[in-house]
Parts: sequence; C-alpha cells; structure tokens
Amino acid sequence: MSKSKSSRSLAGIAGIVGAATLISKVFGLVRTQAIAAVFGVGVAADAFNYAYVIPGFLLVLLGGINGPFHSAIVSVLAKRPKSEAAPLVETVTTFVGGLLLLVTIALIFLAPGIIDLVAPGLDTTTHGTEVRAIAIRQMQIMAPMALLAGLIGIGFGTLNAANQYWLPSVSPLFSSITVIIGLGVLALQLGEKVTSPQYALLGGVVLAWGTLAGAILQWLVQVPAQWRSGMGTLRLRFNFNQPGVSEVMKIMGPATFSSGMTHINLYVILILASYIPQAAAALQYAGLLVQTPLGILSNVILVPLLPIFSRLADPADWDELKARIRQGLLLTGITMLPLGALTIALAVPIVRIVYERGAFDRNASQLVASLLVVYGIGMFVYLGRDVLVRVFYALGDGDTPFRVSAVSIFFNMIFAYLFFKILGAPGLVLSTVVVNLISMLLLFWLLDRKLHGLPWQEWFLPLAALTGSSFLAGIASWLTLWGIQQFWQGNGLLGQLLQLTLAGIVGLGIFAAIAMRMNLPEIDIFLSRIRQRFSR
Repeated sequence: MSKSKSSRSLAGIAGIVGAATLISKVFGLVRTQAIAAVFGVGVAADAFNYAYVIPGFLLVLLGGINGPFHSAIVSVLAKRPKSEAAPLVETVTTFVGGLLLLVTIALIFLAPGIIDLVAPGLDTTTHGTEVRAIAIRQMQIMAPMALLAGLIGIGFGTLNAANQYWLPSVSPLFSSITVIIGLGVLALQLGEKVTSPQYALLGGVVLAWGTLAGAILQWLVQVPAQWRSGMGTLRLRFNFNQPGVSEVMKIMGPATFSSGMTHINLYVILILASYIPQAAAALQYAGLLVQTPLGILSNVILVPLLPIFSRLADPADWDELKARIRQGLLLTGITMLPLGALTIALAVPIVRIVYERGAFDRNASQLVASLLVVYGIGMFVYLGRDVLVRVFYALGDGDTPFRVSAVSIFFNMIFAYLFFKILGAPGLVLSTVVVNLISMLLLFWLLDRKLHGLPWQEWFLPLAALTGSSFLAGIASWLTLWGIQQFWQGNGLLGQLLQLTLAGIVGLGIFAAIAMRMNLPEIDIFLSRIRQRFSR
C-alpha cells in the first residue's frame, strides 16, 4: 500500500493535518462558547454532559483520528497492496456496522438506566432530578451516533491510508456547525427567554439533535472521497476469512477495549461529579480548553508518525523506530510542556475571555479556572502516553495498552475517591493526571523490554530540561500578569485579551530563549520549518 502512495514529507502531512485540525477545533470552541452563553453551567448543559457520555465517548473512541479504528486500519493497510483495500474495508465495515447497530438500539431503550448508572447523585437534589429527565431524552436522540462513530473511524483510517489527510481532519467541524445553527435559531426564536428554566428541556433537545445531525454530515462527506480513492463502498461483504481482516480485528479489538477502559475513568469522575451541582458542565468547559490544543497537536504529531511507526515494525528497523519515537516525544515536550505551564499560570483570564458572556458569569469562570489549572498539569503526559500507545499498535500489539488501561482503572478509582474527598471537583481532574502518568511510565517500561532497550538518557535529559524551562516560563507569565494588573485591571474583553497576550508572549519568550540553547535537533527542525513557511 505504501509503495503506491505519492511520497509526502512528514512536515507536509503535519502541515495539512495541523491546518485542518485547527479549523475544526476553532469551530468546536465556538460551539462550546455558544453552549456556555446560552446555558452557562445550568440544567441543560449539565444534562448534556451526562447524556453525551456514551454517544460522545463512542464518537471520540471509535470515530476519532488516532482512535483504535483509525489506528488499526492505517496500520494494516500501510503494509498491504491497494488491491486488497476495498474488500478488506467493506468486510470490516459490515462487521462493525452490525455490532454498532445493536448498540444503538440498546442505548435507546436503556437510556434511563445508563443515566442512573453514570450519575447516581442526580436523584439527591431537585436540580439533579430535572437534569436526569433532560439527559435521558438527549441520550435517546443521540443514540445513532454509536453506529456513525464506527463508520467515521473506519473512514478516517481508510482515507489516511489513501494519503488523504485534509478531509478527515476538518470534517468534525460539521458537528460544531449544526449545533451552532441550532442554538442560533433557538436564541432568535426565544430571545432572552432562552436562558429561562422553563425552556431547559427544549434547549437540551435542540442541542442533542444538532449534535446528531453533525455526526451524520461528518460521515456523509467521507463517503464520496472513499469511493473515489478505490477504498471501498457501502457494499455489504461477509468474507470474514479474507486476508487482513483478522489482522485488523487483532489490533482493533484490544485497542478499543484499551481506549474504552481509559474512558471508564471518565465514568468514575462523572459518578462523583453528579453529587456536585454544575460540576459536569464545568468539567466539560475546562476540558475543552485543554483538548483544543491537545487535539490539534495530537493530530499533527501522531497522524504522520503512525504510518512511519508501522513501516518500521521489523526488528531490523528498530534503531530508526527508536529515533522516531524520540522525535514524537520531544515534539510533544516542545509543544505541550510550555502550553501546560501557561495554562496553569493564566487559567483565569483564559476562561474569562473564552466563556464569560451571556449566562456564563464570574462565579462560573472561577469554577472552570480551578479545573483548568489541574488539567494543565497533565497536558504533556496525556499526549506523551498516546505516542507510546501508537508504537504498540504499529508493532501489532494491542494487548499491552489494554492491560495497562485495565491497571489504570484500578488506580483511578482509588485516586478519584481520595482526591474528590480532599479537593472536590479539582480532585477529580487530578486523579486523571496521576493515572495518565502511571500509565505512561508502565508503557515506557514495557516498550523498553519489547524493543530490547531504550536510550533512556537520550530521551529523558532533554525532556527534563524542557520541563524546567517550561516551569520558568509559567512563573514569568504569572508575574507579568500580576504586575500588569497592579496598574491596570482591564476588565473589558479587549483589556483582558491584551493582558493575556502580553503575559503569554513573555512566558513563551523565556521558554524559547532557554530551549534554543539546548541544541536539540527537533527544535532546529521545528524552527527550520517555520522559517520555510514564512519565507514562501
């Protein structure tokens, strides 16, 4: 398969994926801003986060770029001739589609029980009872996203294997567009009454239908491109003994359970959050502010590297594979460590600028900012762990990430309960950060054994230096913001934006000045690509 592709550089692929993902993430942010402005941290927003937990989990897990379906398809097709692609993809789609259709039907009928399982604390308050009723209705509406998630994930993998990166990366924006349109129409029809409690159910229903419509469009735009690439149609095919199908399933099955177990950590968090009014909505708003840069950089780093990892799976190529793993980890450190530090230092102005309007008030900003600080601590660990997981997938090993995820569930249950008791809602986020760190360390140890040794010093010394420089950058940003606010409060949007910009520039400048002196090849390559793009 790889021989039939036109050669395309890692930088070129990363540029395409980065631009497309940036567009998609910007629309996702605008969508969440619209939800925050209309609903704040009220009943409809709280309900949606419980109702979305299963459909959204499936859409992210199965339908997301770098998800198990995408990774399995790319890993297998990258090693096979193009003539085998269409039958293989059609067979996998038939099998997966049949299973997920049953899941869709189950979600419709079992919605009340699922909501009670995910959020047992809702029945303890009047606010919670209203949230529960709306959440059940929303889950039933969004149930078909289970089927769509599988189709979208297979489509992503198929198009990437066909050397198409733009459409898979940009297509999630359709979900955002439909939600924004739906909320816009709702606001125009109801005016100021849109925030009234008596219209919470209507608002929740509009939000659910808009989300489902976006998933449908996201899948439909992939279909023609997949057909034109000769990578399969909507034909049903039941040849499950076909070469390659078992290989896809060998990776897809354990990888799905592995990623699914990671999301079980989210369920644990939501169960505890259901005992805190407004916590679910606040977790979603804070999470998005972290997931936006994470999603962009994850696609830029992981999407181009996964086919390369797969092509270096032979033991004879392991030296080069280790070099590519280092590249992925250091690129993750160069981007996520300073971003995490600045997120911690500037959490309050970030939240106020992004969300504080309409029904989203100052109290909501303080709540979300407290969660964002903790999320920022774990930004590097989250993406670094994913780099290692993709290496195992490329080596045809989906079992190891599965076992690590199973262990992480045990730790998450312990830490989530302990930190929740001590810190409340921020403790729930901290438990996730700690579990991700444990998982990453386990994956490092297991990868060291699998590849017969890793160059630990070559990897961890530069990562430690990047961590230290990011810490100094975060302190510089915080001191800059504090100093500005001593002379100028800047409570307006433009004033807050200027304060945030100045503080961010100082922090990034400090990081860049220190990082440049490390003489890391990855930094030189990164800067060279930036110069090339600006010189065009």
